[in-house]
Amino acid sequence: MNAEGDGLGFTFKRNKNGEVWVAHHGRKVTTLRGAAAVDFLAEIDDAGLVEQQQLMARITGHYKRGNERLASNHPRNRS
Repeated sequence: MNAEGDGLGFTFKRNKNGEVWVAHHGRKVTTLRGAAAVDFLAEIDDAGLVEQQQLMARITGHYKRGNERLASNHPRNRS
């Protein structure tokens, strides 16, 4: 199985042994095994392309939280 979209550049592949590899721009980022892999596949089947990309971003930790601009302006982060 593969999910590719124009979104964030995430793909996934299910292996014969039940593992799920999640890649970002072609580079493997994480491997899901056991219950985590089963849960992921159940969620990804019910999601559209945009939701699939967001799910993979959350699983891998490669997503922006929306506060980067505010954090850079915080006094402790100024040089």
